[in-house]
Amino acid sequence: MGKDKLKRFEENKSFSCLYQPDFNEVFRGDYFMKGKWNSGQFQNGNPVVLELGCGRGEYTVELARRFPYKNFIGVDIKGARMWRGAKTVTEEGIPNAAFLRCRIEFAQSAFEFDEVSEIWVTFPDPQKKKSSKRLTSSYFLERYRRFLKDNGIVHLKTDSQFLHRYTLELIKHNKLELIEANDDIYGTGRADALLSVKTRYESQFLSQRMKITYLSFKLRKAGKLTEPEWDPEDL
Repeated sequence: MGKDKLKRFEENKSFSCLYQPDFNEVFRGDYFMKGKWNSGQFQNGNPVVLELGCGRGEYTVELARRFPYKNFIGVDIKGARMWRGAKTVTEEGIPNAAFLRCRIEFAQSAFEFDEVSEIWVTFPDPQKKKSSKRLTSSYFLERYRRFLKDNGIVHLKTDSQFLHRYTLELIKHNKLELIEANDDIYGTGRADALLSVKTRYESQFLSQRMKITYLSFKLRKAGKLTEPEWDPEDL
């Protein structure tokens, strides 16, 4: 392990906005912050919004800057990457942003029923070979429903046309309410304060003339979610 990573891991321990539960704290039980993010971290009653797979936390930080009436939590397992976001939040004193170092599969151990109002999934690995690993698959959506409010909003922003179309198929198959779908937010002029945040990877994609897609939908609690029957070659 490089010296820079070790230094970042050590500095992460000093950030009051960064929570790093041990494996057993989220695998076999509930983390102590479950149900307490508003009172324990943000000290307000504003809606809680998660960014899943937040990486360096660029989207979490910038959304917190732009929307001070909401609380944002970036979730990822890569501590060396999250260091950047946590350091920025600490240095700038951003009160409505925090980070949780945790596998997304275990997020239900850190958030209480109805504790979260919205979820952002930004530029995830499309996982073309195994649907259950896709962060918008029925496997993950079932887990999100355990802490997302009924009809809470899920946002997907990605450079992957594959993942965009797959998620549209899943929404249609499960009769979920689609709010918006756009397969080129910059080409159509759709990017606004909510969508114009650019991560480092997004800037790279745009420099390669790749289209950035966006969709949002409501995730209801009722009913079983299943995978659509489709041929990946058709997407």
